[in-house]
Amino acid sequence: MLSQPIHHDTPFPFFYDHSAFSAEQCAALEDLFLQDGDWQHRDGAFYRCSLKDVTENIPAAFQAEVLARMREITGLPLTNRVLVTAQRMLPGQVIGIHSDRPLVGYEIARLVVQLNKQWQAEHGGVLELFSSPESEAVFRVNPEHNKAFGFLLHGDSYHGVTAAIQPRQTVVFNFWHAANTPELAEHVQSLFADMHFSELPATLNPVASAAEASLPEDATFHAGLAALALHRWGYDETTVIAGYRHSAGLSVCDTNAAETFSAVRLADWVASLYRDSFDLARWQILQNELEGMEMFTRLKPTWQHCLPE
Repeated sequence: MLSQPIHHDTPFPFFYDHSAFSAEQCAALEDLFLQDGDWQHRDGAFYRCSLKDVTENIPAAFQAEVLARMREITGLPLTNRVLVTAQRMLPGQVIGIHSDRPLVGYEIARLVVQLNKQWQAEHGGVLELFSSPESEAVFRVNPEHNKAFGFLLHGDSYHGVTAAIQPRQTVVFNFWHAANTPELAEHVQSLFADMHFSELPATLNPVASAAEASLPEDATFHAGLAALALHRWGYDETTVIAGYRHSAGLSVCDTNAAETFSAVRLADWVASLYRDSFDLARWQILQNELEGMEMFTRLKPTWQHCLPE
């Protein structure tokens, strides 16, 4: 299974395998398209295909084997959660250029398995990879039978599928990073629920007003979120202000106080999750910064979600 992955770094990290599964495994995946079930039909200007959740139709042992292999190939701490979707494109359907950046709680990696026997170039349905939404295709992956394509989701993972001329069948396996789970998403949403920046200490007002006069709105919003997290965790005004300044880029909170350092870094991270997406490189920096640090009591729930052991 996925025994000969060929890796590429351009335009973003991905791999493909010309012979992903055994003939028996491919036959089992093909049978998914013959089973009854509710297909979700997407017919927008940008995304036209039909989808069906087939996770429960995939044997647990098969899912576990694919998951284990993906952990080996990506080197990521993937959770046991796997979602499998059957995708069908009919003649004339197309998927436009898009980037599936992983928002908080979203999957981090995908494995796309093609199941199209006797595919020919004139049949279309080619997966194309792009360096930007405006660029020409940098790489193309033909939807040949038993060919798999795996990639990490991030803000620049632009891809699309050319118009299908013949029906196209694909099975997509989705995987979650241990530090970006649906449970984390619920925790972050709860942390920032019923948000009112007016609850922040008045001593922050001069700092925030000066920042808002010179910095972009998204920078000050991010800083405000970090300050709010610190405030709701019960930290004092000095720490809240230090967190705001750090997240706004006004100064670096470089302190010998371990709890302050940890709290400011963690607040900056959850603010990023709430307003943007899960950035693997930034998470690895956070992991390195807090490695070996004590898990302080009031940070423990958030810490355990963001930096699971």
